[in-house]
Amino acid sequence: MKFNKWVLGFTVLFPIIFGYLYGNSDVVVLVVDYGNRCMSFWFVALIVIFMGFCAMFGSLLHYMLPRKRASEGVVVVNETEEEQTLNISSDNDNASSVIKKHRISESTPTETNNAVILDDSSNHSTSTTLAEIPIMALGDSNQTDIDEDLHSRQLAVYGRETMRRLFASNILVSGIQGLGAEIAKNLILAGVKSVTLHDEGTVELWDLSSNFIFSENDVGKNRALASVQKLQELNNAVVISTLTTKLTKERLSDFQAVVFTDISLDKAIEFNDYCHNHQPPISFIKAEVRGLFGSVFCDFGPEFTVIDVDGEEPRTGIIASISNDNPALVSCVDDERLEFQDGDLVVFSEVHGMTQLNDGKPRKIKNARPYSFTLEEDTTNYGTYVKGGIVTQVKQPKLLNFKPLREAIKDPGDFLLSDFSKFDRPPLLHLAFQALDKFVSELGRFPVAGSEEDAQKLISVATSINDSFGDGKVEDINPKLLRHFAFGARAVLNPMAAMFGGIVGQEVVKACSGKFHPLFQFFYFDSVESLPTEPLDSSEFKPINSRYDAQISVFGAKLQKKLEDTKLFIVGSGALGCEFLKNVALMGVSCGDQGKLTITDDDVIEKSNLSRQFLFRDWNIGQAKSTVAASAASSINPCLNIEALQNRVGPETENVFDDNFWENLSVVINALDNVNARLYVDQRCLYFQKPLLESGTLGAKCNTQMVIPHLTENYGASRDPPEKQAPMCTVHSFPHNIDHCLTWARSEFEGLLEKTPAEVNAYLSNPAEYTTAMTNAGDAQARDNLERVLECLDREKCETFQDCITWARLKFEDYFSNRVKQLIYTFPEGAATSTGAPFWSAPKRFPHPLQFSAADPSHLHFVMAASMLRAETFGIPVPGWAKNPKLLAEAVDKVIVPEFQPKNDARIVTDEKATTLSTASVDDAAVINDLIMKLEQCRKNLPPEFRMKPIQFEKDDDTNYHMDMIAGLANMRARNYSIPEVDKLKAKFIAGRIIPAIATSTAMATGLVCLELYKVLDGGHKLEDYRNTFANLALPLFSMAEPVPPKVMKHRDMSWTVWDRWILKGNPTLRDLIEWLKQKGLNAYSISCGSCLLFNSMFPRHRERMDKKVVDLAREVAKVELPPYRHHLDVVVACEDDEDNDIDIPLVSIYFR
Repeated sequence: MKFNKWVLGFTVLFPIIFGYLYGNSDVVVLVVDYGNRCMSFWFVALIVIFMGFCAMFGSLLHYMLPRKRASEGVVVVNETEEEQTLNISSDNDNASSVIKKHRISESTPTETNNAVILDDSSNHSTSTTLAEIPIMALGDSNQTDIDEDLHSRQLAVYGRETMRRLFASNILVSGIQGLGAEIAKNLILAGVKSVTLHDEGTVELWDLSSNFIFSENDVGKNRALASVQKLQELNNAVVISTLTTKLTKERLSDFQAVVFTDISLDKAIEFNDYCHNHQPPISFIKAEVRGLFGSVFCDFGPEFTVIDVDGEEPRTGIIASISNDNPALVSCVDDERLEFQDGDLVVFSEVHGMTQLNDGKPRKIKNARPYSFTLEEDTTNYGTYVKGGIVTQVKQPKLLNFKPLREAIKDPGDFLLSDFSKFDRPPLLHLAFQALDKFVSELGRFPVAGSEEDAQKLISVATSINDSFGDGKVEDINPKLLRHFAFGARAVLNPMAAMFGGIVGQEVVKACSGKFHPLFQFFYFDSVESLPTEPLDSSEFKPINSRYDAQISVFGAKLQKKLEDTKLFIVGSGALGCEFLKNVALMGVSCGDQGKLTITDDDVIEKSNLSRQFLFRDWNIGQAKSTVAASAASSINPCLNIEALQNRVGPETENVFDDNFWENLSVVINALDNVNARLYVDQRCLYFQKPLLESGTLGAKCNTQMVIPHLTENYGASRDPPEKQAPMCTVHSFPHNIDHCLTWARSEFEGLLEKTPAEVNAYLSNPAEYTTAMTNAGDAQARDNLERVLECLDREKCETFQDCITWARLKFEDYFSNRVKQLIYTFPEGAATSTGAPFWSAPKRFPHPLQFSAADPSHLHFVMAASMLRAETFGIPVPGWAKNPKLLAEAVDKVIVPEFQPKNDARIVTDEKATTLSTASVDDAAVINDLIMKLEQCRKNLPPEFRMKPIQFEKDDDTNYHMDMIAGLANMRARNYSIPEVDKLKAKFIAGRIIPAIATSTAMATGLVCLELYKVLDGGHKLEDYRNTFANLALPLFSMAEPVPPKVMKHRDMSWTVWDRWILKGNPTLRDLIEWLKQKGLNAYSISCGSCLLFNSMFPRHRERMDKKVVDLAREVAKVELPPYRHHLDVVVACEDDEDNDIDIPLVSIYFR
């Protein structure tokens, strides 16, 4: 028995151990070499056999065990006198640090100046123009698989190629104060290969105003070392390393991009010169946040290629006509506006008649209009245009020539503007930051907050530098602004760090990938409007040995107290909510004895959240977002008084968020992802007159809107136009783009696998009630419901998995062959409309039926996914062979497919205004009765407990086959209509309605909002002090403007806006209300509560209600239920003045308690 145990142990453990070692080629070579030296054929043969077995076992383990990126490993602290670095442990003792392998790929590298450089030509084979332009040290795209569950939202912004480049990029972040921490966070969430943190300083209490990583326990520790653990938790696939000693310029060659957040100008010039002249160039970014002022400088080398300037999909148009002219006029159908611009290059395809344009050659356009453009080409001798054609924009790479900092500081060129009301501000700030650098280099310290002497010294330095500029000097150096700059120069404020962390993080992504247009080259920003409106005494700025000392040095102690006593409501704890919680915790909002922060979110954490919602970890998946986020925020600042709720904010939870709750709030911050919820919160804030700070993101874009009582319009005052929906007939019969196909696919998925099984269960649960409801409805929809239920329980009922395969195969035939055959039978290719025009004219595409082939993987995969999901709805076990293509094909071949016979009376909806495909019939009632009788017969043959399992679409689980079926449905339909197909990921984006999202734009939006929060809580700011923002980090574009004021309505000497609400107390009667309005010169002729009319002067009987209490009328007539916590009700009153002009008055609140 002992021997058997040893044999079993050896048999199991040896392959596992050897399988692990097999991954290291050095070990394999060592073993084989040892065998050769032993000159033993049998030994070598035995080793070879073992290696084969272990490789197989190792492969099995590879799929059994959790996978990590190739760059992931064991983090080990290696401290020497020269440096302290976190390196990857390696089986090869001579292996270099991971940060020195950043350009190593599967291909053979070449070495130049000790830097390993990849041959990157393969990445640009699709564009001759691109290949001719030198590319900087972009990351190698030959990287491991992308975790699409984790990065799905980010993939929707960047695409796979950019993500692979990020995965191969090594970044240095120097200066781990608030700004450095924010940049590192965003890069780690994005998934770069490695981030090296450099900082020689130690954590101070001062740092806790802006750095979410540090706690009071870290005071005295090296900043870089204190940051590693918490940053590593954000993404275990990213290698986090540290440098804690003086940085040499030679060390910079280890990185694709370097970021400096706390460096002198002289040292920055030295490092930048090295990076600019390095081969390949190293992208260099210098960023600073000084109080309410910030700057960014970018230099990506003498020649940097932007592969994709804006990240937008190439624009397309459907051609309606092309003239034989010089130049030629191209007109497109008015289905969608063209988004072309003069000078764009376009290519043509599928053009009939003028086939010379189908050569794939890019052509320049001009005179771009919404539905036409001119082609700079002579088409006089070309064939005459007949029909069809797609025109597609060709996106061109762009070459940028960056100047080094040494030159750019003297000749900065055009500054990137953010606020057109401050168009003269960037040159002044360019001067101010140089003056501050000189001040620090001369005195060895920053100006002291509140010190007029230091402020004057800085102004004097700025004046001296300005005078040396000669003709290029700034006309007005604005001493008042420089005084504010001097007072806050030492402080790093969290909102500024969050904003600039987003901007700089995005610039690093651009540097590593060539995706999006870089910032070229200087950007300056200030938010001096955030300062308190009242002048502050110098004593207000003195530190009090608090974690908020840096913030106090800018805003003073009084505003800090207001922040701490704030009662804040944050609605939502997703990506925006996590950033807001971090920001307000660091700012000290709701951290005082009188303060309270309430956060609510009814959602739970999913894996896809982890790439942006940085307060969550993988072990939190499945937990409530608000609870986890609140706990994480409390760890950032233990003084935070926070309550986490799991309630959706809406009419159904007004017992939770009651009048008392809203009335006690100081401010509300929305962190929502849908318009309807935003509109509801907006109405609540409008009603209770509470400030609402609104923001949103879409990929690299973000916007903020300040809703301030009586100063600005409310959120709902202006709306975006609704998205254009494709007509139902287009989606179901005449698709002409992949979006139509995917919309149809998701509709069919939900109909087949969710709605029909749910209808079956509704019928089986209560047959009498269900059939009665259908009989009473008696319409085409009821008939269709009954037909689907009967079909599911009778003709298409599945009892075995082979039945499910049969169902799936016949569905393929129905969808992609029979329906198309019927369509082209009803409307042949030469069919004409009632006006004589060709029926199959643009944008319609003539379809072709598909012939099923088990040899086509896409056909077979559709059948597999559909049959497995069908089996799930019927509770049928899926056999193991279902995923075996050969065995599945054999099962499919057994299915007998009936021959299709077209119908002469088939009805196909072609009306674009139609809202349903169901057509009413005069004999619907008779058909419904017949269907009910057949259903009753079917039900008798079913077990009493039989129920189906409806499947709700879940896009983020790649193992459930939902997206496989939807992608299969959409792509087969696209193939019918000769529409380009998409992969499963792109299908997920469209069908799953995934909102593209990245951490950088989220961070920027929340930083901007929190800069406005200072103004709101200070309480004395005017409309012109506030800013709404739209930004697009891809371009980059920053557009800031003061909010729009509310519309003012006037009557006599009164005026009011949407913010006003008239209040009448004392539980008045209807007569009291009318008389009260009469005193204001208003004649009430209609009073309503909700949707019910309480009074109208046209109805004589309503005069009998005059002496009744308004609240009693509301209970009796409007059936209003007034819970104990409600003290008033609201009525809408329609009034006229004495000249019979209608006057819109505010809502009237009647207090009855």
